[in-house]
Amino acid sequence: MKNKYIMVFSTALIIILFDQITKFLIRINFQLNETFPIIKNIFRLTYIHNFGAGFGILQQQKWILIFISLIVIGVIFYYFDRIKDKEILLQVLVGFVLGGTIGNLIDRIIYGFVIDFIDFRIWPIFNVADSFVTIGVIGLIIYLWGKE
Repeated sequence: MKNKYIMVFSTALIIILFDQITKFLIRINFQLNETFPIIKNIFRLTYIHNFGAGFGILQQQKWILIFISLIVIGVIFYYFDRIKDKEILLQVLVGFVLGGTIGNLIDRIIYGFVIDFIDFRIWPIFNVADSFVTIGVIGLIIYLWGKE
């Protein structure tokens, strides 16, 4: 087995596990809409159900969001062979996007919504999977732009 498979899939698996464990801990320790301040007026844990995508778009569009997630996963698999074994950063970034996408896809399939809880008060509430998708996509844009 090639190293890139190990790097991408182990990165994705770690993110999926971290995401699902944090969501599980929030779900069993918080009531829906309960909030707990960590840093006064800056950071809280707030348990919500997100029936849409980032920034509240596509509310109540579960099947469209599942389809989009499957497309993202399909695109990753389609382009996977183009990743070279020596492109470690690219492999990690792809693992970030794959893991985050699957983490939220699991929620949508099981619950019909995504569990969000990271609340910086000046930004919409999000979760671990969202964080890794965002970091991965921004990282991929910078990485691929630099290759031009």
